[in-house]
Amino acid sequence: MTDASWPAPPVVDRATWQAEIDELRAREKANTRERDAIAAARRRLPMVAVDAATPLHGPDGTTSLLDAFEGRRQLLAYFFMWHPGHPAAEQCGGCTWCASQVRELSYLHSRDITFAILCKGPYAESVRYRDFLGWQTPWYGVPELSRTSLLVGRDPSMMFIVCYLREGDQVFETYWTTRRGVEELDNSYALMDLTPYGRQETWQDVPPGWPQQEWQHAGGNLDGRPIPHWPRLAEGWSDRLDG
Repeated sequence: MTDASWPAPPVVDRATWQAEIDELRAREKANTRERDAIAAARRRLPMVAVDAATPLHGPDGTTSLLDAFEGRRQLLAYFFMWHPGHPAAEQCGGCTWCASQVRELSYLHSRDITFAILCKGPYAESVRYRDFLGWQTPWYGVPELSRTSLLVGRDPSMMFIVCYLREGDQVFETYWTTRRGVEELDNSYALMDLTPYGRQETWQDVPPGWPQQEWQHAGGNLDGRPIPHWPRLAEGWSDRLDG
């Protein structure tokens, strides 16, 4: 994955280096303030009612969207793409990237937020994928009719983050995002963006000669599989999804 012949940034004295960082820092601070302003506007959005009884499939059989809140006031749901009947190696690299980032949930719980993955596929098959990857995130299968109801007006084949608010037994949708918006789940890309070579993806603006490659899917596949598969296989975990 690396090559000693890759070009590197120019070497300068520390004062010159710090001056350029200070200039960039002003832009970073402006970006932070704009992100805060956008978040403030997001908190002021109206909301729309959804059917709290929308069925989901979970570890105890058929359940509901309301139950997925686990008694908390807010639900942050990631809608995971799924290819029924396909082996683990052919499941979505982008969704695997997103779901693999969210591990510690106690910080969300402390703010009355439940995080759950709503998989657009059969529960029994897809939950084996979660278990193969060692995730502990609450996981539900979303029947096709429920997908139509919960993602009304949106392409159900895409990945989404959707935020819900519970008022007693009523549920409301407050916000949703897709495409680059799902990077809010990620820390790996954010850390890559701090490094000299960044994400090494072909769409990025980089100096001439900087390393770039075309990943097979958003989030990255390596040798035909989503990247998080490889360490689990090396530990001896089975990726069979057929029971």
